[in-house]
Amino acid sequence: MEMTAPQAEDQKPGSAQIGRIVSATGSQAVVLLDQESNRPDGLSPLRAELCEVLKIDTPTAILLGLVSALSIPVPAQEDGKPEVRIAEIELLGQLVKDPEGGFGRFQRGVSAYPSLGDKVFPASGEELRRAYHSNNTQAVQIGSLRQDSTIPASILVDELLGKHCAILGSTGTGKSCGVALILRGILQENPQAHILLLDPHNEYASSFGDKAEVITPRDLQLPFWFLTFEEMVEVIVGDVAGKDAEVEILAELIPQAKMRFAANRGRDNAVQLKKGIGQTGNYTVDTPVPYRISDLLALIDERVGRFENRKDAILYRRLKARIESISWDPRYAFMFGNLTVQDHMAEIVGRMFRVPVNDKPIAILELTGVPSEVVNVVVSLICRMTFDFALWGDGNVPVTLVCEEAHRYVPNNPKLGFEPTRRAIARIAKEGRKYGVSLCIVSQRPSELDSTILSQCNTVFAMRMSNERDQAFVKAAIFDTAASLLDFLPSMGMREAIVFGDGVTLPGRIRFGDLPEDAMPRGRTASFTEKWRDADKGTNYLQDVVARWRAAESPDIDQTGQVVDHPAPEPGQIVDHPAPEVQTPIGQALGETQAATAGMQVPVFDPNAP
Repeated sequence: MEMTAPQAEDQKPGSAQIGRIVSATGSQAVVLLDQESNRPDGLSPLRAELCEVLKIDTPTAILLGLVSALSIPVPAQEDGKPEVRIAEIELLGQLVKDPEGGFGRFQRGVSAYPSLGDKVFPASGEELRRAYHSNNTQAVQIGSLRQDSTIPASILVDELLGKHCAILGSTGTGKSCGVALILRGILQENPQAHILLLDPHNEYASSFGDKAEVITPRDLQLPFWFLTFEEMVEVIVGDVAGKDAEVEILAELIPQAKMRFAANRGRDNAVQLKKGIGQTGNYTVDTPVPYRISDLLALIDERVGRFENRKDAILYRRLKARIESISWDPRYAFMFGNLTVQDHMAEIVGRMFRVPVNDKPIAILELTGVPSEVVNVVVSLICRMTFDFALWGDGNVPVTLVCEEAHRYVPNNPKLGFEPTRRAIARIAKEGRKYGVSLCIVSQRPSELDSTILSQCNTVFAMRMSNERDQAFVKAAIFDTAASLLDFLPSMGMREAIVFGDGVTLPGRIRFGDLPEDAMPRGRTASFTEKWRDADKGTNYLQDVVARWRAAESPDIDQTGQVVDHPAPEPGQIVDHPAPEVQTPIGQALGETQAATAGMQVPVFDPNAP
């Protein structure tokens, strides 16, 4: 909406002049600040402060610039003597004037450059509001401008998600609260969104209430046959150094297991593949069709039976023992927990990417209970599924993938991490925009993050960073006006951020809004003194911890983030951990008589037993 001439008259600079232009380049200008003695009587001296937005009045536009440096080239020898005071500003954009004297919307970039002698004033509230607050219908308010707390700071959702974004900051700076605040704002205005959040610390479930579909390792389903060969080798073999023979055996037997299952699927109604899919009988190690671990083990046994020399069979027996160990491990039940192979891929994908939404536009995948050895494999699989879902869905359901602790999965050192995970995330970063996949990178150690991934993020929220390497890394990745704002990274307050990129109308320093207490992420710093003042924990507490530890179970956590206490067992008592409804494929290989190992009985250690 354009301003009328009377409105513009109220915004015209008057006695509030703070200085004049004495030097100008294409993107910067130098302001000679007025002496305080030149102020009219009764008016307090005007002060130019770092990070403050000033305006330059030109004949065709009002230019806005950010104070990036202040100096006194020749300090006076005595207090109170006149001094030359200089302010350096970076030009941000302009408010173009109309013939009636008013001005319209804010435009990034400058077309009308300042001239020597042009007057400089503090930007008014209305001018700041036009610059930082968008009237776009898809804009979401996330906080306020630090210079003026009455001016809202907004993000442009389409620009933010359409070109990827990153939220960076040291631990304890309010990064998790910022992530929750941004996502809550997006969901409030877009209740039919499709967002998947990878939560390595189980801290976000309470931030979204009943709008979130929380997926834990207990109810997660990622069948092993979803995995590529590289991912399967990582799960079964682990470090492949010196284990080329085991990898070759798997490469040869997995396609045979797929063919054996396909040949028998007519007698097994558990899987009904669409006609024409997998009908040729030609399978590779990466063909995404179901197969049974029991068939794989049977093929190994057949090979072992052909060897006359027991030494030749050692390699096969060792590989079989490893497969059985993993298949029976209750921690891997989300991969190997089904006795019957069932093609529930559509249901799994629908739950993960919220199709249909069912009033829960965000899915939170909690990774704490996932074995650390395969976390990278799980993330690789999820990222690959995200891209393939968008690709084969022709981008009709845009998906946003939020990757917490991203430096774990895409480290800057190519020798670290899991290469398929790096490739999967890099593919989303480079090609996802074409197919409706948005990537949100969250990290507390930007210097350990792959620079290629960060370079694809067109919007960056940079919070306080004390590490010089992290600061230098972020500065090298930012190519925007007002890049000098990054000099404030070490000194910013809690929940403050410097925002750059296409997702905001103008780079600036903002403060995130407040979250309701019941929506705060669980990852807040623990109060040691408060915990220490609690009643001393006794033997029953230790026995409960050990019981969960041995059963490879993570503690139950309620919506407030507190651990739910369960009655501790008596010393010597047999603890029966309920078995899941599904059985492991090993049960089938052994005549389908065994139950899942999650139902094993674990005796409680009695310290007083003889």
